[in-house]
Amino acid sequence: MAGTLYLIPVPLGSTPPSDSLPQTVLFAIRPLTHFIVEQAKTARAFLKSAGTDKPLQELQLEELNEHTRHDALDRLLAPLRAGLDVGLLSEAGCPAIADPGANLVALAQQEGIRVVPLIGPSSLLLALMASGLNGQRFAFHGYLPAKEVERSKVLRELEGESRKRAQTQLFIETPYRNRAMFDAILQACQPATRLTVATDLTLPGESVLTRTIQQWKKQTSPDIERRPTVFLLLA
Repeated sequence: MAGTLYLIPVPLGSTPPSDSLPQTVLFAIRPLTHFIVEQAKTARAFLKSAGTDKPLQELQLEELNEHTRHDALDRLLAPLRAGLDVGLLSEAGCPAIADPGANLVALAQQEGIRVVPLIGPSSLLLALMASGLNGQRFAFHGYLPAKEVERSKVLRELEGESRKRAQTQLFIETPYRNRAMFDAILQACQPATRLTVATDLTLPGESVLTRTIQQWKKQTSPDIERRPTVFLLLA
């Protein structure tokens, strides 16, 4: 019989695993010997903090990231086909959500391999929970275009769709471009549209602020430079 693919959440920042992961997740990690990770170095640091039954040097870590060729996924499933349980880790948060692990999960599902999601922090859901925006109807759009003209066009389209469907729109940006994204939103969106800026979720500097575009323009800009941030808007 095939093994089980465990989807293992990782803290959203440099905090002990026990601060954001339940004991049931830590117990599930310990007996595993095979892991699929985005970066081996950071994954080892997480596994050392979480605790494993085997020494770190005896664990088998395979990398799966944006540079992994699609035809390499089949090889990554080999331990599962051999009956071994495998843990899939993201760099932060929940694997397979805005994460290259989604392709591996899709292949595992196609082969009938059991996939078990474990409980842990998701910046998207945490941001939505604290935003005060529509939690009944929402959509995540990942990264928006980096070029100014294309980005502004997409922002206006998302705002229009939000107004039409009463739908909260969520998106993220590379942290060093957060300021440019924030400024672009203020320029592209209407005064009454609500914008949530959720930064450093679950970390000591956590901040979740919801204001209208008009209100944002009248106050000091949030401190989001190079800090993980989720943007949410509702027209």
